[in-house]
Amino acid sequence: MFERSRKGERALLIQPFVAGQNDPAILDEFAELTRSAGAQVAGTLSARIDKANPATLIGSGKVEEALSLCAGSEADLVLVNHTLTPVQERNLERALQRRVVDRTGLILDIFAQRARSHEVELQVGLAQLKHMATRLVRGWTHLERQRGGSIGLRGPGETQLETDRRLLAKRVDALKSRLEKVEVQRTQMRRARLRNGLARVALVGYTNAGKSTLFNALTGADAYQADQLFATLDPTVRRLQGLPCGEVVISDTVGFVRDLPHDLVAAFRSTLSEARDADLLLHVVDAADPLRDERIGQVNEVLHEIGAGEIPQMLVFNKIDRLEDAMPRVDVLDRGGVEEVALTRVWVSAQAGSGLPLLREAISQALSSERVSGRVLLSPMAGRLRARLFAAGAVRREEVDEAGWRIDLDMPLATAQQVLAGNDADSVALRGQLLHALSPSA
Repeated sequence: MFERSRKGERALLIQPFVAGQNDPAILDEFAELTRSAGAQVAGTLSARIDKANPATLIGSGKVEEALSLCAGSEADLVLVNHTLTPVQERNLERALQRRVVDRTGLILDIFAQRARSHEVELQVGLAQLKHMATRLVRGWTHLERQRGGSIGLRGPGETQLETDRRLLAKRVDALKSRLEKVEVQRTQMRRARLRNGLARVALVGYTNAGKSTLFNALTGADAYQADQLFATLDPTVRRLQGLPCGEVVISDTVGFVRDLPHDLVAAFRSTLSEARDADLLLHVVDAADPLRDERIGQVNEVLHEIGAGEIPQMLVFNKIDRLEDAMPRVDVLDRGGVEEVALTRVWVSAQAGSGLPLLREAISQALSSERVSGRVLLSPMAGRLRARLFAAGAVRREEVDEAGWRIDLDMPLATAQQVLAGNDADSVALRGQLLHALSPSA
């Protein structure tokens, strides 16, 4: 068994691809991920894999070529822009005599470096443990030793691998328990914001699209910003004042990336709930990115995965200062026959500060037009529905008489749709009354 280097400072990048899909931009992004993790790119190797090798993913010829490139470039780390099975990872390490990390492992490492808050540290730790659980056999020499079977210790015994898996399972359970407590606290804070009746806006987008820069420019906050992937992991919440529609709550969330590990998506559900509970999503896009349309699709896939796919969006094309002759503007799509979630597109430069007044006005118009209000009468049997309305921060005034609760409601359209979507008896019985009473705000 080889001795692994602990430096990991020079990396050979391997880009597997199928015929017709060798896009240089994909390798460029992987190189940026590598630099974000603190490693230097010592060399690159593209490997066509029309049929993946179950042992090493890439063919034996490419493995030999990779070994030669590692020796020539003095690379002590090999990064593969693809998900590797534990067997493939272990076989590549033996063949290349160097550490091998796949795309998932690299992203997890970046997240581990950037974690700042206790919640994010727990989330990343949980994702890492789940990833590690499938790779326990890698690099170990004692895993097949049997405990038991000798005098005084006879019994069913347990291999070291089984022991490690059991210990990992305990650590996973412990982290889940701690995360549940943190999520309860976050939920309480979120409910407090809901009760104050303020509309909620969340910034989402592909990593390094300039979300934190835009967040700071809009709110005057000092959220960390840098020209690197995953610069921000912790959600930041501020009040956005001075809008014609009134004060709103705006939050900055973690950036997305293609093929984001599912364990990370699952672990960050509580953090991403800022997007899931929003009334409006500002989908920030790097206007100068040649793959911006593809990035938009990838972000929307993650939004659907976390349950935020139906929330109204506004596309904010940022970094227009990097385009020739681009001016701040607002484009509004004709609603007739349009199935897109985002019907408004705003072109701005958060860094230069251009277009921000247009963006503020567009946010105000979107929030004003997407609200419903009205008075309803809830019978004494509709306690559950009443509780949901209070939890959503939709109740402005309430009167009680022998007929039940007479409630003045005001809420975003998306919230109304969620409240009315229940299949319980109260919701079914009162849906018609609510739909008749609620009318779009002028």
